[in-house]
Amino acid sequence: MPIRVDIVTQEGPLFSEPYADAVILPGSEGEMGILPGHAALLATLGFGELRVRKGNAEESFIIYGGVVEVRPERVIVLADTAESTYELDIKKAQEARAAAERVMKEGLPPDKTAAILQELRRANLQENIMRRVRNRPPTVRIRESANGENKPEP
Repeated sequence: MPIRVDIVTQEGPLFSEPYADAVILPGSEGEMGILPGHAALLATLGFGELRVRKGNAEESFIIYGGVVEVRPERVIVLADTAESTYELDIKKAQEARAAAERVMKEGLPPDKTAAILQELRRANLQENIMRRVRNRPPTVRIRESANGENKPEP
């Protein structure tokens, strides 16, 4: 019995998989694993990696907060912001981290400190997750085909 997974951001739908086997989420209190038939749940999401598994295929996203609604047959992720880990550039993340660290050293007015700390946290998270993704054994990705169904990449 599969579970449907939908990831939606403020910009609109990001990902949909009607036949997933499992979802691993970054809950605000720690990582959560969701399988088909899971009890109903509403939880807040923290910053971290979200993985959707289907057979030997996997999609990976970075989530920057949000909420998740779990039903026995469906998982709906409403993310504040999310992006595919496969589309991230580690050099850009390193540059963003270095820029945020420079600004922090220079000192900031209190109204800008929170935004820079958030940018630093985001860049560090991207770097850490990209390293983890690269160190995993190769997996087949789930991708959207031309007819709108998500299918494993060849």
